[in-house]
Amino acid sequence: MDKRTTLALLLMAALLMVYQLFMPIFMPEPTPEQKPGAKTEAPVSPGPLPSTPAAGPVAPATAPAPSPKDAPAVPERTAVIETPLYHAAVATTGGQVKAWDLHFRGEKPMVLPGTLDNAGWVVKRPGQPPRPIAFALSTEAIKLDKNTPTGELRMVGEDGFGIRVSQVLRFHADTYVVEHELKVENRHTVAQAVELVQVWSAPAEWPKAQEQFTGTRPIHVVRLPQGSIWARREYLPKAADYVGEDRWVGFESAVAPVGQNGVYLTALIPKSKGVGVLESRRESKKENESAVLHAAEIGVRIAVPALEPGKAWDGQLQSYLGPMEYERLKALGVGLEKAIYFGGFPFPESWAVHYGLPTFPMEYIVVPTLAIMRWFYHFVPNYGVAIIVLTVITKVLLFPLTVKSMTSMKAMQALQPQINALRSKHKSDPQRLQRETMELYRAHKVNPLGGCLPMIVQVPIFYALYDALSVSVDLQNAPFICFGRIFGIDFWICDLARHDPTYVLPILMGISMFVQQKMTPVMGDPRQAKMMLFMPVVFTFMFFNLPSGLVLYWTLSNVLQIAQQKYMERMGKTEKVPAARATKKA
Repeated sequence: MDKRTTLALLLMAALLMVYQLFMPIFMPEPTPEQKPGAKTEAPVSPGPLPSTPAAGPVAPATAPAPSPKDAPAVPERTAVIETPLYHAAVATTGGQVKAWDLHFRGEKPMVLPGTLDNAGWVVKRPGQPPRPIAFALSTEAIKLDKNTPTGELRMVGEDGFGIRVSQVLRFHADTYVVEHELKVENRHTVAQAVELVQVWSAPAEWPKAQEQFTGTRPIHVVRLPQGSIWARREYLPKAADYVGEDRWVGFESAVAPVGQNGVYLTALIPKSKGVGVLESRRESKKENESAVLHAAEIGVRIAVPALEPGKAWDGQLQSYLGPMEYERLKALGVGLEKAIYFGGFPFPESWAVHYGLPTFPMEYIVVPTLAIMRWFYHFVPNYGVAIIVLTVITKVLLFPLTVKSMTSMKAMQALQPQINALRSKHKSDPQRLQRETMELYRAHKVNPLGGCLPMIVQVPIFYALYDALSVSVDLQNAPFICFGRIFGIDFWICDLARHDPTYVLPILMGISMFVQQKMTPVMGDPRQAKMMLFMPVVFTFMFFNLPSGLVLYWTLSNVLQIAQQKYMERMGKTEKVPAARATKKA
């Protein structure tokens, strides 16, 4: 394999990472399938949901509108839920989630009141402002563990127009899923049709005063349409006004420093017909301030059909607030694992969604790679060691291809004088030059592409490992060799999903790449070979900000490649074609 081919393959691997990092920035803004009404500072009220089933006879057009009444006074209370996985707090006003702190590799708050929060349930009806429901709580404390795996919080409230809403929240000790059972009753003397809306909101631009928030920060709105294998995702500033009966909608979040992909999820999952999802963008101003605040919203909206007096409507949904662990999300059976951005090849996942381009889901390569690493992790509880074992096994499996590659490269090197002679002889006749060059290769049974095989096979492995380190929550905060913090800097590798803060590993990678280049047989123009020596410098700077687990894989791969080349030279595994014999045959 000549230097130009090597350069092309290396650049191809680099390009895979570059578009994975930067293509989401140029992600096309989708055309909303359906536009709701005008934006307000209150939770959005989208238009009617398609295909909403009727739960009873429609109210007559002449039926008098119900008169407003004062909802029963309910004291402000908060129910606290403690489980091995999280701490949560639910308030009486609309059933708002006031706190949700994950016990996952430290404390990870998912709610920041006033900025990243949940508005709770509100009732909407034509000609009236949204009315929050004042719930009465069945208990103020729920504690779950192995002996008490399940707990229920019952809530009942009214809106002042004769609509009673009952909600049962069912919590589990071993999952981040909360089951919601809803019941809407018409206790008025006339038929009523209302809407129930619950909205989560997040700032599109994080306030400067709260940049030190240690919790998760939403970076994408993600939702999965019915029958689709690709989730639609938009950056929060590009959130669109949309309402529909998608399978779920959510915020994909990351912990600072915020990256391109999140590892935590806040999702709402409809489980009944007539329960729809919504996505919107809201602008508002605070008093005595001129700045416009931009926020993205997700939520669920229930278009309750007309209920005759005494009639009721029942429905279910689920919520998930937790880490994006692939097996845990997939086990729910609603496609929630599609929230993890694995990307596609050769086109990004976003292009497949918005333009219908055919692309291969990298999920089918990344997920097995993660499974293998987790299997190694069971035996050696260190993901850095698991990456080393994976690298060694990969090089052993590719060793036969490496032998063929080195043999081909040595043969190409021996034939290089004859190839140069043919170039000088037929420089004005490219077709004849190509024909006689191929004849020379056939005469010596040399495959000019034979040196590329190990590199071609390694490209998907390299990309899969890069993707796995970028999107897997398992590798977040996973140390390799960590001595702690010295002068505020982690020393040495305390998080395989982040770059090496000391930059020692990228420099070692650059040195190993330089040594490997010096050992590689020189083919083609010697001046090109000298220029190729700058490639380790370029790759060293490129790897400075890549996950240290990926740099570890690449560095060890280079070292093992050097060892294999030394071994083959000593054992005489590579075949040299004498120049005199090559000249005679040519």
